[in-house]
Amino acid sequence: METSKKALSIRKRILEILLFFRDRFDLHEGKEDELETIDYIRKNIEFKGANLWILIFAIFVASVGLNVNSTAVIIGAMLISPLMGPIMGIGLAAGINDFELLKKSMKNLGIAVLISILTSTIYFSFTPLDDAQSELLARTEPTIWDVLIALFGGLAGIVAGSRKEKSNAIPGVAIATALMPPLCTAGYGLATANLYYFFGAFYLFFINSVFISLSTYLIVRFMKFPKKEFMDRKREKTVKTYITVFTILTIVPSVYLAYNIVKRTIWEKSATQFVAAELEFPNTQVLSSNLNFDADSAVIDISLIGERISDEEIIILQRKLSVFNLTNTYLNIKQSGDTGTDLNILRSDILKDLYERNELQIQDKDRRIALLERELEEYGSNNRQVMDIAREARVNHNGLQNFSINRAIIANLSENKQDTILMAYAKFGRVPSSQELIKFEEWLKIRTKVDSLTLIVD
Repeated sequence: METSKKALSIRKRILEILLFFRDRFDLHEGKEDELETIDYIRKNIEFKGANLWILIFAIFVASVGLNVNSTAVIIGAMLISPLMGPIMGIGLAAGINDFELLKKSMKNLGIAVLISILTSTIYFSFTPLDDAQSELLARTEPTIWDVLIALFGGLAGIVAGSRKEKSNAIPGVAIATALMPPLCTAGYGLATANLYYFFGAFYLFFINSVFISLSTYLIVRFMKFPKKEFMDRKREKTVKTYITVFTILTIVPSVYLAYNIVKRTIWEKSATQFVAAELEFPNTQVLSSNLNFDADSAVIDISLIGERISDEEIIILQRKLSVFNLTNTYLNIKQSGDTGTDLNILRSDILKDLYERNELQIQDKDRRIALLERELEEYGSNNRQVMDIAREARVNHNGLQNFSINRAIIANLSENKQDTILMAYAKFGRVPSSQELIKFEEWLKIRTKVDSLTLIVD
């Protein structure tokens, strides 16, 4: 009987916990009417008039930001960008079986992409700054993190869009998923005839768009948005077939691409660890390492300078690749003195290495100089403060002749530790009374803004 009561009590407590979490994570709490949410997303799909001009201006702003390597400018451009509308519209249309909305969303997304790439191409064709900055290079190929950001960012965007009180989540999603910079980078690729940049950046935009649409589709289905109703059953079946085919054709390649991105990310991490752990030699230095991943075979290109390593050592290194899970990977080592070695590449690598090392040394010296300047400024400030405090103290104590105040390190031998205290020294022509000394010490604490102070009187 007692055991039955205990089991019942445990089940009741588990049920209470489950109900608590269900209430906490209930997406229907504060939800806007589904038709209102559909109308809200539908209004932001079309690109014409002011919406199109805002996109063009935002692309120009983002292109300038990439050109001058300014993160703040790029973020500002993403805030005013209206690109999220048609992307979320595609996911919504697939979720509610609205083929007309799907065609409209895809048409407007195509217009937006075309205008964006054209605008950025025009800008980068005329800008005098033609170097690829780090902000631009970061958008030339997607990583697993881009996939995750697009997926979870899209989930946040549709959940926020379905609330009665609209939050700033959708602009935040536009910033996090970075939809505009890849399009601007694609324009840079066209302007400079660099197809690697163009396809890499467009690939990144495609991955981001697909996973934002996918997350929108999942939430729309999960929250059971009302599907479009058809009078003609044959037409309804045809539309559902089109939507299903479109969803499969979009999701399956995207999942495959995402899987390859995950594989490449894991491979690059293992390859980097291999280079750092195994290519350490006493009289040989790694000048550069290039990681080239392919699904079937991958290559680690290493350039060495200094004492040549033997063929036996290279064979051992090749065998060690499997220890780092680098299967189907070839290690290509170029050493100084090899006939196939490009001397120009070696020179540039040496100069790059020297520059990076000098840059680190300069930064370290700058930090030390800044620290010394702060200490010198503090020392000078303390010297000026001593004279000011002495003059103020003499107003109340005419017998004060000499005064000094400074921080001192006290060694506490019994507790085997040290502490820093503020110590003041005062010499009087006539020693004040104990009451006056107490007042003087309290005044010094208030004047120097400390809780404890040691006063030495001569």
